[in-house]
Amino acid sequence: MNTSAAPSRAELIGRAADLAPLFGKNAIWQEENRILHDDTVAALTDAGLLRMTLPARYGGYEVDTTTLVDVLSELAKGDGATGWVATVWSISTWLTGLFPDEVQDEVFASGDVRISGTFGPTAVGVPAPGGIVLNGKWVFNTGARQSGWNAHAAVLAAEGEEPQPVMVMLPMADLEIIDDWHTSGMRGTGSVTTVAKDVFVPSARILPMVPVLQEGRHLSKLNAETRLWNVPFMPWACAVVCATPYGLARAADTAFMERLPTRKITYTDYEHQADAPLTHLQVAKASLRIDEAGFHVHRAAELVDTKAPGEPWSVKERVQVRLDMGAACLRAKEAVDILNNASGGSSVHNTVPIQRIARDIQTSSLHSIMHPDTNLELFGRVACGLEPNTQFL
Repeated sequence: MNTSAAPSRAELIGRAADLAPLFGKNAIWQEENRILHDDTVAALTDAGLLRMTLPARYGGYEVDTTTLVDVLSELAKGDGATGWVATVWSISTWLTGLFPDEVQDEVFASGDVRISGTFGPTAVGVPAPGGIVLNGKWVFNTGARQSGWNAHAAVLAAEGEEPQPVMVMLPMADLEIIDDWHTSGMRGTGSVTTVAKDVFVPSARILPMVPVLQEGRHLSKLNAETRLWNVPFMPWACAVVCATPYGLARAADTAFMERLPTRKITYTDYEHQADAPLTHLQVAKASLRIDEAGFHVHRAAELVDTKAPGEPWSVKERVQVRLDMGAACLRAKEAVDILNNASGGSSVHNTVPIQRIARDIQTSSLHSIMHPDTNLELFGRVACGLEPNTQFL
């Protein structure tokens, strides 16, 4: 058992910030190869930034939500794809902490293990002696090719019973990979499709999904009283995924301001773009939206952190986190759009970071759980007295 003190929030953020030059160096390679560079993965591992949601008994830090989003945001500021993969690995590591302790011992036995996963139940399991036999596929499986395990949603279909959504823990070696990640944005995430064909899953590696979603209940005895695992999954995860768009917006601000001193506005008398009132307005509008995105990111994280362990979550609180997530994505994308539009024709070259940032945030904003319109509609629906039209609260 490893119970050494975890690094402070400031130290972890500093470690993430120190990796930015490496991320910048690897960004084009990662886009071309549609996967994180091995040096990027090694740096994340060596800095301990994949241990933030690992149980302390395995050498993890068990950080609070605010620390997690601040560190992940800093990673995304360095590179959006890297930040998103680290986010998925952190969430999937947390999910593993809900499984029985013997499963955690198996998964975490190799030390710095990486776990990817998806939450769409697009596979079907049928009962078999000692477990289930699983068939199906999962798209958008971020970081799968560089992971040792996958945590996936599936449907348990027992004869004569209602289908039951479950989470399953699978070794990557049990899955086939379809290399289909050919996209305009978030190219470096390697979010390929994985396929299960008659894969046997023992009962210990099957977790009922509804108690996880709605109540934060799990099968781990050792994590049962640990604060990090005493919160329902959806509010926690929704707060965490805000980090990537927020980090991308901050990256756009940095990228724009770094180029500004050397830029003019072509076909005008402005020899210095920084002299133009239009530029002043664009910078101010973008800055305002970045601050607004940060407000929503941190309000969601603070709510998760300040709820008493085991305290019930109201529907209002749950949709509030969904609203904050959608609003953070909306404001972050608006900021990037403003700065991208102000960056001129020369910014379309692949060596100019803001074009990649713009494509990455467009892609992340279309994520089904993060889409601003979906989340704003959900909040408004409940505010108008209607029942939520989703279980993903």
